[in-house]
Amino acid sequence: MSYEPKNILITGGAGFIASHVAEHLFFKYPKYKIVILDRLDYCANTKNFESMAGKPNFKFVKGDIKSPDLMHYVIKQEDRWTGLPLRPTGTRDRSVGSRGAVWAPCGRRVGQEIDTVMHFAAQTHVDLSFGNSVTFTDDNVLGILEVLKENKNQVLRYIHVSTDEVYGENASYSDEADMKVEATSPLDPTNPYAASKAAAEMMVKSYHRSYGLPVLVTRGNNVYGPRQYPEKLIPKMIMMLQRNKKLTVHGDGVSKRSYLHVKDVAAAFDIVLHKGVTGSTYNIGTAEEHSVIDIVKQIIRMMKPDVEPEKMIEHVRNRPFNDMRYFLDLRQLESLGWKETIKFDEGLKQTVDWFSVHGASFWDCCDLDSVLVAHPVPLVVPALVDSQDASSGQPPAKKAKKVKFLVFGKTGWIGGMIGNLLTQKGFAWEWANSRLQDRESVERELLHSGCTHVMNAAGVTGRPNVDWCETHRQETIRVNVIGTLTLADLCAMHGIHMTNFATGCIFHYDQSKPEKVERDASLVAKDASKTFSEEDHPNFTGSFYSETKGYVENMLREFEHVLTLRVRMPIDGDVLCNKRNFIYKISHYNKAQAHACMTVVNIPNSMTVLPELLPYAVEMALRRLTGIYNFCNPGAISHNQVLELYRDYIDPDFKWANFTIEEQAKVITAARSNNELSPHKMWKEFPGMLPIRVPVARLSEVCNEALCSHSRCMWAQTQRTNNNVQRTSQHTRLFLVG
Repeated sequence: MSYEPKNILITGGAGFIASHVAEHLFFKYPKYKIVILDRLDYCANTKNFESMAGKPNFKFVKGDIKSPDLMHYVIKQEDRWTGLPLRPTGTRDRSVGSRGAVWAPCGRRVGQEIDTVMHFAAQTHVDLSFGNSVTFTDDNVLGILEVLKENKNQVLRYIHVSTDEVYGENASYSDEADMKVEATSPLDPTNPYAASKAAAEMMVKSYHRSYGLPVLVTRGNNVYGPRQYPEKLIPKMIMMLQRNKKLTVHGDGVSKRSYLHVKDVAAAFDIVLHKGVTGSTYNIGTAEEHSVIDIVKQIIRMMKPDVEPEKMIEHVRNRPFNDMRYFLDLRQLESLGWKETIKFDEGLKQTVDWFSVHGASFWDCCDLDSVLVAHPVPLVVPALVDSQDASSGQPPAKKAKKVKFLVFGKTGWIGGMIGNLLTQKGFAWEWANSRLQDRESVERELLHSGCTHVMNAAGVTGRPNVDWCETHRQETIRVNVIGTLTLADLCAMHGIHMTNFATGCIFHYDQSKPEKVERDASLVAKDASKTFSEEDHPNFTGSFYSETKGYVENMLREFEHVLTLRVRMPIDGDVLCNKRNFIYKISHYNKAQAHACMTVVNIPNSMTVLPELLPYAVEMALRRLTGIYNFCNPGAISHNQVLELYRDYIDPDFKWANFTIEEQAKVITAARSNNELSPHKMWKEFPGMLPIRVPVARLSEVCNEALCSHSRCMWAQTQRTNNNVQRTSQHTRLFLVG
């Protein structure tokens, strides 16, 4: 009987082989949900999964498998929905805002927990392992422990990806009967990489025997094809030849290798996933063998047919030990129905053609000069979650504690959404009841709660808008400045990670960051230097609210444990009822007053679609990311563009006019901030994040669908009544930004 997964976690999915496997499963089985977890090591590339990015059945999580908090979150709490907005269900008590509603996603539910794991994540370069064996052991052996611990009682199928090198070399150089057989050939690794993979296999098999983990192991030959990182033989030779470099060959180059095209490898994993027998090991490879020197010469003939191959080859120092041959018995895999479809000559030609056109641009993110050398040196990998913990000076007891969130801002809009999200995800959390500026109470609550993470969404924004802060300056300082800094200081003292929901309303367009810039079809500025980045310091002091927020942001830069998220003009799924929602504001301003026409300024601004981005905030906290992030969707959308979507999807009769900032200034107390924040730092963490026009349109569309014919009719009747009242007035409705 074939196995059918629902939610598949692919570790190392931004790498070469794993991304092809993910892509194969994603497009062949559209009902499956694919979750990629990858720390984006030097050989990973987010372009590897851009064909899947943004689709409802795909998710990318950036993180390290050695982080227990993150692994627990991904394995046990992966419960996402398609469709962005959250909508209220049942009775809503409007007097308490969003906390009075039971919020549920509008989209289709896609399963719940991860039921299948395909573990590809590993250090794989043999050359690097000789001088960096500790790192290989740490990643390939210790790294798998967190994966196994989180999976032992949950997943229905666990595929562990190993290598043919665990066998060691074949005894014979040419005997076709001398094959490595899964069940009978001993493991005899000859280099640190292979030894670390053999140790990982032993760990996996122990979990199969001890805990009944449904394990399948694969041991593969060499793989080649498009998108491979150019530290491997075939892409390395192609790209060196493109640069007219001599091709470096280790020793005499007579070692034999069996190369299988990556598409055949993806098909093999498809077969093993669905038809493999738990507890079994499967060799994945080909019977076709080629020596290293022959492959190099073949590439030269393809790319430079008029050049004598030997003139382009330089023989260099060999590895400390270089296995002569890996030849596998493939009968067990073939018995499941798999067969090789792309012969080496054909596949090599395809690969040469792809790298000749796309190689340099695809890998423009890496330093090719340090890669395309005879003997590369180990690269320093940026530290992620666990290594940050180790260097942060946190008490060991704090690092060992189970994740728990303490949320400040329970009476607020964003705070309420965070609480609902944490409940939905099954996290341990509780509301904070103390006032931020009461240091003694805050400290007592931090210690009593036993929290590991603080989410601070508390602050003074003013009701109905920021003009309130102009006449309540002491209250604003007390909360926004003293309170926030008090919380940050106490979290630092007790080793607690703090996420602070700040604002992007601390910038205003100027000569270097102008309002009118060239934007692409997704409304993203083509020149990122003309948008405000995380490194920029506030330049807007037109309102006292923005002044306090800008001051605090600069102070928080000095705290190493604080994650600052700049929110801009937030939007949620309740477009029709939530008065704090920017779309509601802009379409309902001063409804009660009698005016002939709504008048608004028309300026492009960055905005934050909360249902899409708030889950990212939780993930960022789990990774213990710190520093400042522009927490908004990529791009800037103008007031008119928002209202056009509102008109097209919700109210076809909606009308408005524009007025200038100078005209607006005559009717407001405090100036308003207008800016576009650079999305690229946030986008790098979450490549699937949608440019602003897409989620705004989707929210409007969902709200349109939610209006049943009866309620839509009643709503339209109310609108007509209001319009009749408005026509009796001699005044013009003025929309106040903010």
